[in-house]
Amino acid sequence: MRVYIPATFSMLQSLKDDGLIHARSGWGFAVTEALRDFYTEGDDEELSDIAFDEAARASLRLLDAEAPEVKFPFRRVVISADVDAQEQPDMGEAVVKLSGPVSLSDVAALHIDVEQSEEKVKAAIAAVDAADLGDEDAELAVGDALEIPLAWYDVAELGMVVELL
Repeated sequence: MRVYIPATFSMLQSLKDDGLIHARSGWGFAVTEALRDFYTEGDDEELSDIAFDEAARASLRLLDAEAPEVKFPFRRVVISADVDAQEQPDMGEAVVKLSGPVSLSDVAALHIDVEQSEEKVKAAIAAVDAADLGDEDAELAVGDALEIPLAWYDVAELGMVVELL
C-alpha cells in the first residue's frame, strides 16, 4: 500500500543516518476503503491527492511540535512509502497505522516544501488548531499553505537533500 508519512526535515536526517523512519505514533495516510466510501466519486489518483494533503496537513502539526531553531522549521515534509498498514477509520478516512518503522528501501519518494513557501507554512502552523475548530481566517491560512505543491525528490537524492538543501 502506498502510504504518505508526515515528517519534518529532522526526520529526514534520521532516515539518512539510520535507514529507518519512525512515523510519529505510527500514523500515516493512504487510499483506504473508508476514503473510497466517503468520496463516492473520484479515481485512486484523486483519492491519493486527498491522502497526501492529509499527510501535508499533519506535517504542520509536527513542525509546530519542533523547536524553531531546527533546520527548516517552516518546510513540510511527506515521505511516500510502499508498506503494510492497517486502516484506522475511527481516526479518519485516510488514516492508517504502520506496523513499525519504515525502511529506506520501502521509501518511494520524498516531498519537501521549497523556500518560497516558508511564510505561508509559518502562518499555517500558527493557525492549524484554530482552523480545526472552525475559524474561517485560520482555515484560509492553512488552505494557502496546502495549495502549495511540495517539491518531489527521488529517494536516491536523500543524502543530497539532507546535506545541501
